[in-house]
Amino acid sequence: MDYEEMNYQTYARDRQLEASLAFPVLMRKTYLWMTMALVITGLTAYVVATNQAITSFLVLHHQFIWVLFIAELALVIGLNAAINKISLPVATLMFIAYAVLNGITFSSLFYVYTMGSLATTFLITAGTFGTMSLVGFFTKADLSSMGKILMMALIGLIIATVVNIFVASSALEMILSYVGVLVFVGLTAYDTQKIKQMFMMAPDASASTQKYALLGALTLYLDFINLFLYLLRIFGRRD
Repeated sequence: MDYEEMNYQTYARDRQLEASLAFPVLMRKTYLWMTMALVITGLTAYVVATNQAITSFLVLHHQFIWVLFIAELALVIGLNAAINKISLPVATLMFIAYAVLNGITFSSLFYVYTMGSLATTFLITAGTFGTMSLVGFFTKADLSSMGKILMMALIGLIIATVVNIFVASSALEMILSYVGVLVFVGLTAYDTQKIKQMFMMAPDASASTQKYALLGALTLYLDFINLFLYLLRIFGRRD
């Protein structure tokens, strides 16, 4: 064995060790960022709902909600598109901004549903999400084919939801709620497995790699939020 080969083997072992150490760091950051975003969204929603001045403004200028929706969509698209060009602090600020905007949008839930049903549904969501995320993390089955089916189901769900805006069928809304729960329960497991596989190949836990942990957090955050909203339509008690 010559000197260059010994150096190469040493370098390979060092890289392998660095990659193995990066995996738990990236997974931990993914769930920490997701939890942070959920806390920010919840606190923002509560503060807005309990502030009469802000609530009055939103009621009198209901078209402002569309501005929020457009801003949220722009942040998600922009974050995904520019993740390789922006720094980690900028990406984090964009993620936080998105969580805040979601909180403002969701503040209306405090006027539609009782506090008890909101709390109960959140606990149900947390338990369901946690269970399915563990399934996605530990299962040895390849969920990629299921993920493709779920994405097609999600597109169908979105189209049916838009149609129901004009049809206004309560029966169809309830059916879509159950379908939505099934879709996002499956997506939680699929996305967890996809994130796990991506980070198992991560060479390190540098700032550039952590940006993808942030994207992973955004994906799981969206799974959680959508699962919560669909479960709320089923279990939520209206004021």
